[in-house]
Amino acid sequence: MFYACTLVAAGGAIWFVRDLNANKWIAPSFAPPAWLFGPVWTTLYLLIASSAYRLSYRKNCDSKSIALGLWALQMCLNTLWTPVFFGAFDLKGAFAIIVLLWLTITAYIVISFRIDRVSSYLFLPYWAWVSFATALNYAYILAN
Repeated sequence: MFYACTLVAAGGAIWFVRDLNANKWIAPSFAPPAWLFGPVWTTLYLLIASSAYRLSYRKNCDSKSIALGLWALQMCLNTLWTPVFFGAFDLKGAFAIIVLLWLTITAYIVISFRIDRVSSYLFLPYWAWVSFATALNYAYILAN
């Protein structure tokens, strides 16, 4: 189920990703090349799904349902960001979503650490990438 969720999120992105230059946007100097996003997101989605999969098999506790709820929320926010940024070209709306995404990922890492440290550690590359993407989204706002 968790792997299917990430597959849907990844598959949905294909419909919205466009050439940013088509909108005459100025790219920040630290924007990565377009070819990098495919391998990075493939890896991240595998880690995201593996984290929730591991967590789902841990013993039941109150914080486990909170952690899985946060996982579901971050998947929704992750999936929503792409059409807002690339489809609607709404930089400020996308920024609001990615800030909420970053906060949700952070909360998931903290809560899941108490249940299964490996599940928490699997989210650290995702947290780092979304931290970078948040800064990049903000830089796009400033440049455009």
